[in-house]
Amino acid sequence: MAVRLSDDFLEQIRDRNDIESVISNYVELKRRGRNLTGLCPFHNEKTPSFTVYPETSSYYCFGCHVGGDVITFIRNIENLDYIDAVKFLADRSGIKMPDENFDDTVHEKRKLTYEANRAAAKFFHETLLSEKGKTQLQYFIDRGLSKSDITHFGLGAAPDDWHELTNYLVSQGFKKDDLVRADLIKLSEKNGKKNYYDNFRNRVIFPVIDLRGNVIAFGGRVLDDSKPKYINTGDTPVYKKGRELFALNFAKNGNNGKLILCEGYMDVIALHKYGFKNAIAGLGTALTPEQVTLISRYAEEVFLCYDADEPGQKAVKAALALFSKTGVKVKVIMMPGSKEIDKDADEILRKPGGPDRFKTLMDNALNAVEYYLHITKAKYNLQTADGRKNYLNDASKILVRVGPIERDVYASKLAEELGVDKNSILTTVNYNTTKENKSVKREEFKTAQKEEREAQKSFDPERAKFLRAAKAEDIILISLLNNTAFYNKLKADLTSDLFITPLNKKLLNLIVGRIDEGLSVEISLLAPHLTSDEMNVVARLFADTSMVSNTIEECVDCINVLKNEKEKQENKAPSSMDDQAFLDFFASLKKSEDEKK
Repeated sequence: MAVRLSDDFLEQIRDRNDIESVISNYVELKRRGRNLTGLCPFHNEKTPSFTVYPETSSYYCFGCHVGGDVITFIRNIENLDYIDAVKFLADRSGIKMPDENFDDTVHEKRKLTYEANRAAAKFFHETLLSEKGKTQLQYFIDRGLSKSDITHFGLGAAPDDWHELTNYLVSQGFKKDDLVRADLIKLSEKNGKKNYYDNFRNRVIFPVIDLRGNVIAFGGRVLDDSKPKYINTGDTPVYKKGRELFALNFAKNGNNGKLILCEGYMDVIALHKYGFKNAIAGLGTALTPEQVTLISRYAEEVFLCYDADEPGQKAVKAALALFSKTGVKVKVIMMPGSKEIDKDADEILRKPGGPDRFKTLMDNALNAVEYYLHITKAKYNLQTADGRKNYLNDASKILVRVGPIERDVYASKLAEELGVDKNSILTTVNYNTTKENKSVKREEFKTAQKEEREAQKSFDPERAKFLRAAKAEDIILISLLNNTAFYNKLKADLTSDLFITPLNKKLLNLIVGRIDEGLSVEISLLAPHLTSDEMNVVARLFADTSMVSNTIEECVDCINVLKNEKEKQENKAPSSMDDQAFLDFFASLKKSEDEKK
């Protein structure tokens, strides 16, 4: 990232945007000694593992291993590029951006995508209200929408044409390659010839708007039986599938801490029309952990409003599993209908008395335990002894998930309902709880180990191969970050050639380069030179004060560890090398022979 912002300016951004006050807008923080902790906004958790370090103006999550400075936080929480995050904080604190040059290539791509999306949204909306969009307009009218509903959500129509949107946007000054990047048009190449064509054709259009009011994506639905039924914007510089939610820009305000999560666009629009203005929906993909985390910032309670059919109920179970990892209360609205009748909110609301009926359904919504007991009960004939026994066995496994007070309440209800002894139910539940806890702990341990190994392989593959050397590198880096004076005493022996892992080598070069120039190595000043993944590692180094060396001798010991590892690698016998190492070894021998000639 070749961003050229002065250290003075970045220090001003940091000083005027106290990390505690910035993060407190997104996370409820509690003081613990000199630091602060809270539930991580970047992954779902019930026990706080997110820590803010005011002394170093940094944060780090020991659960999902993300961290950085105040700019990194805004970058990740608001889904911005680096320069946009800096501008966000500059605006927040009344600081003028410098006139000096900086590389804003990513920012320019995002800006162009926003502008193209806004122009496309205008084109689609005007098409809907024109002669070309009369079929699509009639569809919305038949679904009970008024002109004000259509305008409020910016609904539109894509004409039945392969190039009309392309031609319009090009006439507005946009380049075709920028439109391809925005996924508004597609590019096919055949026999060396490029062919550009509209992505959305002959569809009703639902624009997706982010929390800052930017059009970031579109969903398009056909009105006939052609396939695919839906087309959605793919990943672009401003949009990542699985991170955004439809209508959250409206629903986040005045929702009393409650959100209604639906499956489709029309369910959300119908709910808003009839006064349920806290409705939102996913965007063409199954609910993701990122979306659940986003929801948890704006709601303490979520009502799942999914279709009554099998796919809808499968989605309910998946959503309950995701929300179980958060502190958000979840209730399931039980749709009374079948596949054809009253299967979703839109169907119910458009009938006489629909809003009142839907309010009743919300009032009678089931929590997770009640939902699982309800669908389990439906599988058995409770008029038979076997049916009651099998239901109780399954119900006892469900009650494993709740605390002792809830367990007692549900055990009493089951005992009364089925005419059995409450204590026998609790005995069965306690037995299953012991089994479940052991199984869960084993699986969590295995999963954590696997995730850590996979993360290391994908991001820093050499670390897993040379863990002892990597830890020695960490101690040196942490010590330099905390005591730059060590470098003058170590520089004779400390060169980047000694470092084995590429990432740590890059960090060493960055740190010592700044020290040599008399510059600070504070985390906010390192950030412009690093990716988000690399910043996570630096944040870990700042957070892991237990590894800080208080003596030169310990750092020297670490350097010796690296020297020994280097020597071992250089003297490694060819017979024990893997294929790539042997090829490298052979190439080095050949080079040496050539140099002698």
